[in-house]
Amino acid sequence: MKITVDEAKCCAAGQCVLLAPEVFDQRDEDGIVVLLDAEPAEGSQAAVREAASICPTLAIHLSETP
Repeated sequence: MKITVDEAKCCAAGQCVLLAPEVFDQRDEDGIVVLLDAEPAEGSQAAVREAASICPTLAIHLSETP
């Protein structure tokens, strides 16, 4: 799995950080998403998928890697 985020779309809701804190963080100054791990381990992938699905602005994009 490969993750990309669109910072311009992010509304700083923070749900991604709550679900997968090892993969996502937020900037202190405005709460915009910070991607910590673009290719997370299998153990984090279910939480990342859930974070992407509940992102209110669809700022998290996932692609499956072979």
